Amino acid sequence: MGLLDKLRGELIDIIEWVDDSRHTLAWRFPRYQNEIKNGAQLIVRPGQMAVFVHRGEIADTFEPGHFELKTDNLPILGTLQGWKYGFNSPFRAEVYFVTTRQITDLKWGTPNPIMLRDADFGPIRLRAFGTYTLKAQDPKILLKELIGTDSSFQVDEINELMRSIISSAFADLVAKSKISALDLSANYRELGEQLRKAALERVDDEYGLDIPLLNIVNVSFPEEVERALDTRTSMGVVGDVAKYQQFQMGKAILEAAQNPAGGGAAEGLGLGVGMAMANRMGQASGGAPMAPPPPPQTVWHVAVNGQSQGPYGTEQLIQAVQAGQVSPQTLVWSPTLSGWTAASQVPQLSGYFAPSPPPLPPSP
Repeated sequence: MGLLDKLRGELIDIIEWVDDSRHTLAWRFPRYQNEIKNGAQLIVRPGQMAVFVHRGEIADTFEPGHFELKTDNLPILGTLQGWKYGFNSPFRAEVYFVTTRQITDLKWGTPNPIMLRDADFGPIRLRAFGTYTLKAQDPKILLKELIGTDSSFQVDEINELMRSIISSAFADLVAKSKISALDLSANYRELGEQLRKAALERVDDEYGLDIPLLNIVNVSFPEEVERALDTRTSMGVVGDVAKYQQFQMGKAILEAAQNPAGGGAAEGLGLGVGMAMANRMGQASGGAPMAPPPPPQTVWHVAVNGQSQGPYGTEQLIQAVQAGQVSPQTLVWSPTLSGWTAASQVPQLSGYFAPSPPPLPPSP
């Protein structure tokens, strides 16, 4: 390679930025010991802006387009470098590409609950979160105030700053709006636009940024307050508490009646609940307490071929005895017995078995 080819290789003749990242605000074109060639091609794609910086001073800016760098389109840089009659030699300058498109899917939220005085609940704590979009409004201000000499500036580097600004603006907005905490959800759209404008006032002139869109996704109460609200809502749905208690007692009686295997404990529970319900219904109607219902009938189980069958009522079991389906030796059980017992040994059943006649005497 000759000397001329080597010098030509050190000169930059195409300046462009192909942005593969969705969260890069600014990127400095690499110019490591290279000089920009006179007549070099500058390519600025849609959603970008190119800014030339010479010795720490912002010079010329370029909107999207394809440019050949010459004296006539570098007027400020030409003045800074003292080009009076055009130039043919290479020049040195830093080139920053700043994205002017919207950066989406950014999130904000209150890191700590916001203390407010609410008309319904008094002092209360609220949390809020949402989404917003960001774009560079004035690349010159952005370079001066935030980017500086960074070779690549990501939106993550100002996330905390933006969140704190939006959270502070949200606290001021809700306090001034005087909207009840329970009515905030009905005003998300209006409050979101007001919040966007309030936050924009703090970043446009100072940092050269724009907030095209800001949404409030949710405003929530502390967990203990939400539980109290749920209880209050449940009471409102129930309405008449006395009628609701009567309904619950009725359900308990039905469940006890459908569970005869529970034995005496279940029967006692059903009886007690029934009496309490009867008294409550009598008091609600203004009369004397109603008489307790009759005790439930005894239920029986019968052992047939080594398996328990039932339950049967007392009348059903007596009919089976009379029909010969239950013999004196048949084992039966009920909650009143201590265990399985032969039917002839049960007082309620023994009278239904006819005594067997004695054997005949021997013939003379």
